[in-house]
Amino acid sequence: MDAPHADAARRPPVYEHSFLALVAVACGLAGAAGAILFRSLIYFFGELFFGSGAGWMESLGDAIGLALDPAQLEPAAPGADLPWWRRLIAPAIGGAIVGPLVHYLAVETKGHGVPEVMLAVARGGGVIRRRVVSVKTLASAITIGSGGSVGREGPIVQIGAALGSAIGQTLKLPARQIRTLVGCGAAAGIAATFNAPIAGALFAVEVILGDFAAAQLAPIVISSVVATVVSRAVLGDNPAFLVPAYELVSPLELGFYAIAGVLAGLVGLAFVWVLYATEDGFDRWRFPEPAKAAVGGLLVGAIGSQLPEVFGGGYGAITAALAGELTLATLGLLLVAKLAATSITLGSGGSGGVFAPSLFIGAVGGGLFGGVVHGAFPAWTASSGAYALVTMGAVVAATTHAPITAIIMIFEMTQSIAIIPPLMITCVVSMTVAALLRRDSIYTLKLRRRGIDLQAEQDPNVLRSLFVRDVIDREPEIIPADAPFGDVLELVVGSRHTAFFVADGGGELLGAISVHELRRVILEEDSLRNVVVAADLIEESRPTLHEDDTLDLGLQLLSRSGATELAVVAQGTRRIVGALHEQDVLAAFHAQMLSRDLAGSLGTRLSMAQRGRTIELGSGYVLAEVEAPAGFAGRSLRQLDLRGRLGVQVVLLRDADREAVRVPDADECIAAGDRMVVAGPQAGVAQLSNLGH
Repeated sequence: MDAPHADAARRPPVYEHSFLALVAVACGLAGAAGAILFRSLIYFFGELFFGSGAGWMESLGDAIGLALDPAQLEPAAPGADLPWWRRLIAPAIGGAIVGPLVHYLAVETKGHGVPEVMLAVARGGGVIRRRVVSVKTLASAITIGSGGSVGREGPIVQIGAALGSAIGQTLKLPARQIRTLVGCGAAAGIAATFNAPIAGALFAVEVILGDFAAAQLAPIVISSVVATVVSRAVLGDNPAFLVPAYELVSPLELGFYAIAGVLAGLVGLAFVWVLYATEDGFDRWRFPEPAKAAVGGLLVGAIGSQLPEVFGGGYGAITAALAGELTLATLGLLLVAKLAATSITLGSGGSGGVFAPSLFIGAVGGGLFGGVVHGAFPAWTASSGAYALVTMGAVVAATTHAPITAIIMIFEMTQSIAIIPPLMITCVVSMTVAALLRRDSIYTLKLRRRGIDLQAEQDPNVLRSLFVRDVIDREPEIIPADAPFGDVLELVVGSRHTAFFVADGGGELLGAISVHELRRVILEEDSLRNVVVAADLIEESRPTLHEDDTLDLGLQLLSRSGATELAVVAQGTRRIVGALHEQDVLAAFHAQMLSRDLAGSLGTRLSMAQRGRTIELGSGYVLAEVEAPAGFAGRSLRQLDLRGRLGVQVVLLRDADREAVRVPDADECIAAGDRMVVAGPQAGVAQLSNLGH
């Protein structure tokens, strides 16, 4: 079928590990190069929008030639010395450029980008379109450079992941190895951008892959280390933030840090809620999609014209908060302004990350809380800067649900080890509060809003995500309780069922008759015909199910009872509404496992092949990708009944715009322009393909 994949599958483990280690080095180099180029472009566009008016070539020369550090990259308040009207229009101009760029070239680069990488790993076999690298780099650099209130980490994760995916696709590696290389690229980007090799690797395995398996951890660590070495050689070995030497003043202070963790969890939840509420508002607004980012930029410019600290990632303001240089009033004002500016930037269609805004919101919020606490208990507590330091990590933990990454990231970005104990307490408390109140992180919530639950899909027991209602037989064999023995036998002979449910006149289930029970008495038919009725033959102990029960529970009850069919009754009653068949449960299990496999390995091969390519499955069956006919739009797969009409099963659907792959259920509606990955007899697939012409 695909020789390079077959060769990869036959590689011995030792060779495979050595091979992946070498490829991980390449991913590290690519990720570091992408991070350096990205940071240089941010500096370049920042000079164009907020600089002194130097020419394009001079700004470009500075961007390429300077060994940038965070202070040079982003001043405390970009454009603070410029007229207010320039601060007002700069983000609007940037949005006017970014909106069409994202909308027409790669819509998946809109927003913070990490969910798209997670989806590619979980469902797309790690395949990311190559154009994502260039479009995301340019769109995010313009957004940040023009004052959009977003950070670098989301873009560099998507850029690095796309580079890792491109390397895997070029080498024609199998899906599981491409997924690992996506993690390598993401880790390399984070490590190079923030000079944080450990946090980069942890972010890749904790957030992107969600798996700490040693087989993929080793190449990710290699990639992260390589990227760090390269970035330090070019950008210097400096911490992202220079902070005073804070330490725990008193053991009693741990209580205040725990309270700070609770507040950080609530602030993180508020940030997520405002972000997606703003996005919903822009989505509902009937306005040309490519132009929304310009309007959002104008609103951000209105905020930044008065508070330029909210422009970009806001690293200068974070440093000031960590040093305790901002007043309580300023901290409170910046907290509200940054939350609003970031939500508007991303909700309107800008491109950038949420990590730096989370750091900003945490730093100013923690500084505000610390200032109040220190003012009330000066002998027991550190200054506001210490609380700003730990709480900026706590808000990251609350929004990402990744406390380990948050703790290590803050340590590597500040190189302050004395603050680790309170940092650990605050991050764990904040993440716990956030997870209790909302199960999704800022990344997975975006996918859930599109109907994608990655947490459920990662469950190895696929039957836990399927329900009795998905495979219920609505026409079970029901026998009246007073049916004579002869009628029962006649029904059994002409039926394909192995169980027959006995109900009273009101449809209430009394029990079931099994074929095995009938075999015991069938030789006595002559003597029983006139004296035995259906109610005399039932097995009352057989369990029942409800439509909302999982197929996992259904299979357990089938196995324990030794039955092949169970009655499904209405919730809270004994009224029979259907039956569950063992073969239907097993068929659903195999279909789900096949779909997951197709979403990975076969789905990857289709993504790397030309559209419309057909793959032979043997015995006259093929796997192919076809465009959904126009007449299918708005109709569900259940309504189309392609399996009954053509013998064709739709196993995957691909969104025409986003290139996202999803596994459909029977009630999934086809959208205009969708592409269907179908399996079935060659004639049926060909007939389906012809419907679209």
